Amino acid sequence: MDLKHNIRSMSVIAHVDHGKTTLTDSLVQKAGIISSKAAGGARYTDTRADEAERGITIKSTGISMFFDYVKDPANKLGMTEEEEKAQKEALVDKQDTDSNVKITENSYLINLIDSPGHVDFSSEVTAALRVTDGCLVVVDTIDGVCVQTETVLRQAIGERVKPVLMVNKVDRALLELQLPAEELYQAFCRSIESVNVIVATYNEEALGDCQVDPCKGTVAFGSGLHQWAFTLKKFAMTYGAKFGVPESKMMEKLWGDNYYDPSRKVWTNSDKNGTLDRAFCQFIATPLTGLFVAIMAEKQGKVNKMLKAIGVTMKADEKDLVGKQLLKRVMQKWLPAGDAVLEMIVLHLPSPAQAQKYRVDTLYDGPLDDATATAIRNCDTTDGAPLCMYISKMVPTSDKGRFYAFGRVFSGKIATGQKVRIMGPNYVPGKKSELWVKNIQRTVIMMGRYTEQVADVPAGNTCALVGVDQYLLKSGTICTMDDACCIKTMKFSVSPVVRCAVEPKNSADLPKLVEGMKRLAKSDPMVLCYTEESGEHIIAASGELHLEICLQDLQNDFMGTEVKVSDPVVSFRETCQSKSYQTCLSKSANKHNRLFVEAEPMSSELCIAIDDGQIKAGADAKLQGRKLADEFGWDVSEARKIWAFGPEGTGPNTFVDTTKGVNYLLEIKESVVGGFAWAAGSGPLCEEQMRGCRFNLMDVVLHADAIHRGMGQIMPTARRVCFASMLTAEPGLLEPVYLCNISVPQDAMGNVYGVLTRRRGHVFTEEQRPGTPQMTLLAYLPVMESFGFTADLRSQTGGKAFPQCSFDHWEPMSGDPYTDGNKVNEVVLAVRKRKGLAPEPPAISKYLDKL
Repeated sequence: MDLKHNIRSMSVIAHVDHGKTTLTDSLVQKAGIISSKAAGGARYTDTRADEAERGITIKSTGISMFFDYVKDPANKLGMTEEEEKAQKEALVDKQDTDSNVKITENSYLINLIDSPGHVDFSSEVTAALRVTDGCLVVVDTIDGVCVQTETVLRQAIGERVKPVLMVNKVDRALLELQLPAEELYQAFCRSIESVNVIVATYNEEALGDCQVDPCKGTVAFGSGLHQWAFTLKKFAMTYGAKFGVPESKMMEKLWGDNYYDPSRKVWTNSDKNGTLDRAFCQFIATPLTGLFVAIMAEKQGKVNKMLKAIGVTMKADEKDLVGKQLLKRVMQKWLPAGDAVLEMIVLHLPSPAQAQKYRVDTLYDGPLDDATATAIRNCDTTDGAPLCMYISKMVPTSDKGRFYAFGRVFSGKIATGQKVRIMGPNYVPGKKSELWVKNIQRTVIMMGRYTEQVADVPAGNTCALVGVDQYLLKSGTICTMDDACCIKTMKFSVSPVVRCAVEPKNSADLPKLVEGMKRLAKSDPMVLCYTEESGEHIIAASGELHLEICLQDLQNDFMGTEVKVSDPVVSFRETCQSKSYQTCLSKSANKHNRLFVEAEPMSSELCIAIDDGQIKAGADAKLQGRKLADEFGWDVSEARKIWAFGPEGTGPNTFVDTTKGVNYLLEIKESVVGGFAWAAGSGPLCEEQMRGCRFNLMDVVLHADAIHRGMGQIMPTARRVCFASMLTAEPGLLEPVYLCNISVPQDAMGNVYGVLTRRRGHVFTEEQRPGTPQMTLLAYLPVMESFGFTADLRSQTGGKAFPQCSFDHWEPMSGDPYTDGNKVNEVVLAVRKRKGLAPEPPAISKYLDKL
């Protein structure tokens, strides 16, 4: 663990059901943890019962493994001479202490995280990418690159994580589709090109060139289920020896438009009008397909001859195997998956010492030249180096209600009993809030379903801590220096829009429920648990499946008793659709102060810019004013006088001061902003948050005596005037909309359209996958119509369609909330009824005053 150049931290990411967990098995088997017979079906990293039963990964699982990999002296992984010297000293030191395991310079420690592929759990993927330096992208040969592959790859590049590619499920292409060699090559090319397109689109300068290329050895082909895989390097070694060509030169020949002409014994670039086979097909694909065909047709004599040629000897008990069993054994012996994947990881993924040099700017929140940042940049493991560790998620232990804090050490050493500063995500340097100075109880290494206790963990490794979960909620930073800052919090690509209320079946269990919800909020990086004013306990998750898993966890693991669950409800947003038709006036309770305000809508582009943090409170007024004027067409002088954003000071609503020369105006600014924030947090129609409303303060009349214009007078008035102006500006609701990606064969496509139209969805693009009858449809589907959508779709199409929904945008609902019988009105009434408000939406006269 101390040899920082021999550590690799990586996560496995891909679309749902492309075979991440099965592929991870091959590495686990290579490390000798499971037998080669079980590998492929064991799914070692799916630790939970419901994961094994559903056959999908739900929580990301960490596992640390030790390997020996002998590399040729040519690839020295970019170490300088001093580093090599230090490495040798560390080695000598290690060999004296460790007697049972022989550690050499070819020993590698791989910290691997297997992550879920389902879109509802993409928060788990974000958490996994934060603590690793490289990622293995798995792509299905037949399906190609899907939506979720693109999402996770984009997240990976945003976190500056280097990708290598594994093209999986080649056995299906050979056995089920029986593709000829040339088509197989084309299918591989398509997958590799589409991955490179995504990489090029989101590329970061700091990462350098991270395109994947078979000639460089950053692409492997194989099958996780049958446990075989190869890179071009493997074949280049065999053929290079035969032709007497150096391996690197041979690798380039085995991919692309290179043809070998056996009659003249020369390489050419043209296929002589289709008489020659491409080198990849001739030397790799054709022998593979030949072996597959011979074994499946059970031609014993031919098989034995081929086995001799590739140098595979079968044991006595394996000679009786036939069909797929025999195929699996032969391929496992000839091209073991563990070796190919391991070779890619060791040679092409960066060690922590290399990766942290370019990752430190995106990780560290403080000045990039203080002691902690320098230690992270150098991945400093010397004694007395400042410690810095990021906790990315909490892992439940066998103890009910206790968690391991799982994360990665970025610099220094973390040891049992060490005194550290634990900082929450909202810690501000120099303040005392969200800071605890405590000792660490134990450090453990995660090993799939087991843990191993160790004395200390040096930088570059992932590990778990015991006893930190009392202080941190979901994530945080642990360090030793007093001036150290936090590591930046993670940005998730999905937002929790599906909510449901829970209550205990037996009212005596209420304390259990509250405690259980606290634990649930800890265990998942994404989920929100809170209590509404009406006393309901709300759980918010990113999708239907996510919500289902959360509720199941709550009942089985965190409470142990039954709960009653309401139907899932969706959050809406209130908005205005045009400018107010009159300037609204509200008087304070003592009738001495008047506020005049108008409302108008903001463009959806501006709302998104505010959500992304490009426009935010507290930025330089002049610069931001310029930007608002140039990009969003605001008046410059108004854009400089934005008083506040709301709700919570960051939301997509603004309060703008457009008055000229009003006395005492700044004295009431705090009160007005307070009233605005209150209004933006729960709007007039059904107490949902507002979105995309801009309030312009036109004029203010104040009492001369300061005591008559206190907060108690102004704040409720400001709230009322916001409501009044919004109700005069064509109020409406925004509903959340899913982007739904459906892959379906052509013959079942009509039924998909039927299901979508019944649920107010619409398809906006459809494209056919080249070489397959599968169609990919992209559709918008309102979240409130999405419950039971998957089940409905499957039953209508006989299980042929696979939908994946992720939150995309807010869409205005058509109609006026005040006219009976339309959809908006029904929604408003339903929400008001659920929240226990007066049944009718309020009349404008309630908030608007006469002069």
